Amino acid sequence: MARLSIQRRLIAAVVASQALLAVGLLFAGVYFTRRQLINALDNNLQARAMSVGAIVRYSEEDPPKLAFDSSLVPAALDRELPDLYRVRREDGEILGRSSNWPTDLEVRAGKHGYWNFHIDRRRYRGLHLSHLAVLDQEAGQPPAFLDVDYAVPTSELDEQVRAAALYIALASLVLLAATVLLALMGIRRGLRPVQRLAGEAGMVSAENWEFRVPEEAREVAELEPLTHAMSTMVDRLHKSFLQQREFLGNAAHELKTPVAILKSTLQTLEQRPRTGEEYREGLTHALEDLDRLEQLLQWMLRLARAEQWAQGARRRDLDEVDLKETCQAAIDRLQSLAEARQIQVNLSAETSAWMVADPDDLQLVWVNLLENGVRHSPEGASIEVVISALKNGNASIVFEDHGSGIPADELPHIFERFHRADSSRARSTGGFGLGLAIAKALVEAYGGRVTASSQIGQGTRVEVILPITRRHVIADIPQPVTP
Repeated sequence: MARLSIQRRLIAAVVASQALLAVGLLFAGVYFTRRQLINALDNNLQARAMSVGAIVRYSEEDPPKLAFDSSLVPAALDRELPDLYRVRREDGEILGRSSNWPTDLEVRAGKHGYWNFHIDRRRYRGLHLSHLAVLDQEAGQPPAFLDVDYAVPTSELDEQVRAAALYIALASLVLLAATVLLALMGIRRGLRPVQRLAGEAGMVSAENWEFRVPEEAREVAELEPLTHAMSTMVDRLHKSFLQQREFLGNAAHELKTPVAILKSTLQTLEQRPRTGEEYREGLTHALEDLDRLEQLLQWMLRLARAEQWAQGARRRDLDEVDLKETCQAAIDRLQSLAEARQIQVNLSAETSAWMVADPDDLQLVWVNLLENGVRHSPEGASIEVVISALKNGNASIVFEDHGSGIPADELPHIFERFHRADSSRARSTGGFGLGLAIAKALVEAYGGRVTASSQIGQGTRVEVILPITRRHVIADIPQPVTP
C-alpha cells in the first residue's frame, strides 16, 4: 500500500484551491468585463439612435414633408460590418434605412429597448426607440414622432472579451505558478520542525532515553500537543522499561534464593550416607523451599494476569457480588493470624454495595491489605474496615490500622512490585513484595483506584474506590471523610 505524503496533500490542496480561485477570477473577470463593454456599447447605441433620429427634417416643399438625409448618418463602428438602422413614422412609413437592413428582420426589443440577434452567423446588438419626437418642428404642423431602430455588430466587443479572458487566464497561471512555488517552499519549511522532531524521536532507544525537543518545534504552537505527548510517552516507556528490568532482576533474585537453598540441601544430602531420619529432614526442607518457589511463581502469574486485565484484556463472565460479603470472607481467612497477634478486625458498612466482579479477586485484594495491617500493628490493636457509598456512584472501602506507620519516602513505593520496606530479603522477613502490587492491579482492572496515607506512630489508612452497580442502606453510620 502506497504511503501518503502530507507534503503532497498540502501542495495538492493549495494547487486545487488556487486553481479554483483562478477559474473563479477568470469567470468573474470575463463577466464584469463583458458587462462593462456592453454598458459602453449600449450608451453608444443610445447616442447613435438619437443622432439618427435627429437627422429627420421637414423639407422645403409645400406642403413640407419629413425627409431623412442618409449622408449625415455617423460612421460605422466596424468598417467591415456597417451598422444597421431604420427610421419610421409612428404610422409605419419608413423615412430611411441602411442598405444592409434585412427585410425579414423582426425587432424583439426587451424592457429597455435592447435585443440581440444574428445575421449570417454574426452577432448584433440593437436598440429600439419609440415615440421619439422630431426636433425640426414646422409652424402649423402637428408634432411628429418617430420609431428608430439601430444595431451594431458585436464582433469587436467579443474580441475584447476574449483578449481580456486571455490576459486574466495568463495572469492567473502566473499567479498559480508563483503561489505553488511559494507554498512548496513554505510547506517544506513548515514541515522541517516535524522532520527534526522525527529525527530526535528516532534516536531514542533502549540505550538512549533522552528525547530532546528541537527549538524549531518548540516555537510551533500546533506541535506543542505532539511534543508534549511524545515526551510523556518516552518518559512512560522509560519508566516501564526500568520497571521491567527491575522486575526481572527482582524475580531472578527471589527465584535464586529458594533454588540455591534447595540445591544446597540436596548437595548436603549427597555428600555422605545418612540415616533415614536425616534424609527425611532434608527432604522436608527441600519441599518447604519448593513450596516457597511455587508460591512465588503463582503470585507472579497472578500479577501478570491482573496487569493484563487492567490494560483491557478480555475477562470471563462475571457475576454481581456483595462487597461486604467479600470483605467478611477475607477477614475470616485471616482470623487465625489476627488472633495469634491478638488483633481485632472490625467491619462496618452503612450500605450493602454490589459490583460486577470475581469474588476471589476482591478477596485477594482485601486479604493483602488486611495482612499488611495485621503484620505491622502492635499486639492488642484493632483494624477498622469501613464500607460506604459515595455520591458519584462509587463505593469507598477504607482499611485503617494503628500500627507503626510508613515513612514518607517509602509511601509512594508501597504498591510497586517486589518493594518491601525491609530490603534484606531474608527468609525471615516473609512475603515477596507482590501483595500490594497485585491488589493495586486488580483494583485498577475493575476501574477503581487505591490510595494510602500514613503517619509514623499513628497508623496507616488505605482507601479503595470501586464502581458499584447498586446499593442498599442498612445502617445510619456516618460516612468516612474521603481525602
